[in-house]
Amino acid sequence: MGDTSENGTAAQDGDGRRAGADPGAEAEAGAGADREPAHGTAPGTDRERSRRLLRERRVAACRSAPRVLARLGFLDPLRERLALLDAAAGVYDLDEAADRYGDGVVEALEERVAGLLGTEAAAFFPTGTMAQQVALRCWAGRTGSPVVALHGLSHPEVHERNAFSLVGGLRPVRVTDEPRMPTAAEVQDFDEPFGALMLELPLRDAGFVLPTWEELTEVVDAAREREVVVHFDGARLWECTVHFGRPLEEIAALADSVYVSFYKSLGGFGGAALAGPATLVDEAKAWRHRYGGNVFQQFPTVLSALIGLERELPRLPEYVTHARVVAAALREGLAEAGVPWARVHPEVPHTHDFQVWLPYEADVLAEAAVRAAEETGTALFADRWDPKGPGLSLTEVHVRAAGLEWTADDVRAAAADFVRRLPGAGARKPA
Repeated sequence: MGDTSENGTAAQDGDGRRAGADPGAEAEAGAGADREPAHGTAPGTDRERSRRLLRERRVAACRSAPRVLARLGFLDPLRERLALLDAAAGVYDLDEAADRYGDGVVEALEERVAGLLGTEAAAFFPTGTMAQQVALRCWAGRTGSPVVALHGLSHPEVHERNAFSLVGGLRPVRVTDEPRMPTAAEVQDFDEPFGALMLELPLRDAGFVLPTWEELTEVVDAAREREVVVHFDGARLWECTVHFGRPLEEIAALADSVYVSFYKSLGGFGGAALAGPATLVDEAKAWRHRYGGNVFQQFPTVLSALIGLERELPRLPEYVTHARVVAAALREGLAEAGVPWARVHPEVPHTHDFQVWLPYEADVLAEAAVRAAEETGTALFADRWDPKGPGLSLTEVHVRAAGLEWTADDVRAAAADFVRRLPGAGARKPA
């Protein structure tokens, strides 16, 4: 997924960030990328200062807390981030020459990705935003149509400042805005022609949701009946195998092209890859150069991606399985603690990330979460809280290696401690 949020008037969350912004640079304490400061609030106001302070407290508490569900590398200081490369000798011959303009270790990563996804070729890109713009403008040239059908909650629509149209010359149309994946009927019956269908797997802003395998194949078949290209925004495709019950290459084989990220789940420094037919990838590399993405040397990022493929990729199914344990225990713990209403979405997580909705203002929840982490050393809710209506907010929960140490009882106890810090908690008892 790309790098910035789109709308300067979007609502702000409990830490002073805009609701809906992709959680990368801070939030896989969230799980995504590059939230920006709110454009609608003057940086010198008391409210903005208090929110900035709250965010700083949250990040510091999550860094130092002995117990977290996900210890996300990008929150670490530079010294610790650089330590990731200590494992580089195990994934690539460091006596080889450093890369220059995409050769050497970059080509090795591209070959590795193509092998994992079962495609003819792959191209490394510095960002997913660039990779997907390039992929879809290449397909537009081949199909003769600049129209891209996608979900209204997909990353280009929510987080990329209208890049498809303003930079890529594309015209996005929304198949649906509902917080679920598009259906085959919606694709089949869409009332105007389009050249490409883009599917985000999983759909992050709807709760990291996925269709069933049958639903996905039906949507792809519907696209084929319309003779359009299918492109997967697979920034988090790596962790979809458990839900689908299929290997990566079988999932990727449904699409004409696939984009994957190296930092959202694999813990790399950044970067992305576009995979597909060799002719498409060759054309994409030409556009990569035109977009300024053919960087002189990229070995630190590429080595971190290879390390992620070696270390994290095999563990993702374990994280997904345990996320289901965490979600169930969290739902039980919140109910037992007397929260009047709570929603864990999806009820059974499709990946190792999911949403939690609670009936409180975002600032209130953010403060309670930070105080719990500061005072107990246990960070249950490490991400920001987004306001979603009067007295209603959501956060994202992410389960990685650190979360495997949590039992269901640990989660329930942390939930009870969190609820005790909410206003009026003492008056709320389970029915």
